[in-house]
Amino acid sequence: MDKAPLLLCVAAAAIGLGTSRMRAQEMAAEPGNPVLVAADNPSFDYEGRIDTSDPKGPVLVWEASTASIDFTGESVWVLFGRATGTVFFDVSVDGTTSILELKGTDKDVCDRLTAKGPGMHHLRIFKRSEGAAGSARFGGVRLARGARTQKPAAARRLRFEIYGDSITAGACDEDGPSDQWDTRRTHNSAFSWAALTSAAYSADYRNISVSGIGLAAGYDDVLEGQIWDRIYPTADAPKADLTQWVPDAVFVLLGDNDDSWPRDKKHPFPADFIEKYSDFIHNLRGAYPKAQIVLLNGAMWAGVNSDWLGPKWNAAVKGLEATDPNVHHFTFAHWTMNHPRVSDHRILADELDKWLATQPFMASLAPGQP
Repeated sequence: MDKAPLLLCVAAAAIGLGTSRMRAQEMAAEPGNPVLVAADNPSFDYEGRIDTSDPKGPVLVWEASTASIDFTGESVWVLFGRATGTVFFDVSVDGTTSILELKGTDKDVCDRLTAKGPGMHHLRIFKRSEGAAGSARFGGVRLARGARTQKPAAARRLRFEIYGDSITAGACDEDGPSDQWDTRRTHNSAFSWAALTSAAYSADYRNISVSGIGLAAGYDDVLEGQIWDRIYPTADAPKADLTQWVPDAVFVLLGDNDDSWPRDKKHPFPADFIEKYSDFIHNLRGAYPKAQIVLLNGAMWAGVNSDWLGPKWNAAVKGLEATDPNVHHFTFAHWTMNHPRVSDHRILADELDKWLATQPFMASLAPGQP
């Protein structure tokens, strides 16, 4: 997608880590002349569906994409290249977290993060805002000359791939009484049910969710069938290589926008919903022949209460389960009128976790291959 040259640093607004901001030309004046650890250094660990067409400048696209590294020293400079839209990251050093904001108009500025104490420190950069709102090219970090790095230790884990809309993206989850879309700063995928359930199972996961998207109708300008296997959430984006990272289980929570968009527009429920839903699941099965597929419904009003969506979703699920023993379904009991807040996501995750714990197919899953 964006092939602009990698900038040294990009403007970052961070709080809570004891950060300081400087321009590229000021780096030379820093003690020890900090040394670049490029983004393709083997000490970096990445999670998420990432654009790696330029290994030295991978683009963090989808929500919950992460880059992490262990390092020695008292300071680390986080480097980003060009951003599109406005992007929010949680940036943490040894578990102390700040919000870092990147805007497509910012350039040539970076933040210095501080670490306390001797030994190895852990840096984690987590994309909290969704892919449709913007993406950012990561350029690695700078460390004091002589600093050491290593890849963070991680046990072999399950792999979850999760498809959804604004609910699963974590839209509005840190908002007050009303949903707001003026800024994505309070839209935090780190507290979505997808993140919480993945954490409960120590799963490496990918959150492929777009606010407003549907299977047959929706508020977005694309439908799920056009973007589910893309590197970016656009119909013309390059396709992802789905053989390089294969999930053990795939979760799907879609359908709310297929119900709410026609209601808003005073249109009938889409006549081809069952067909589009079934086609999507068949495409997932084609990509992942051995994965368990969990079909979800609920979390907001339509999934539990709509006399449009409920019967159609049930019919689609019945047909899919009749022909595929590795397809399963679950409906959340908890639901909200506005988008779920953090407390709601915890309830949703608890419901799903308890159900998963009773399912024989979960016991049969083995951690994904590295």
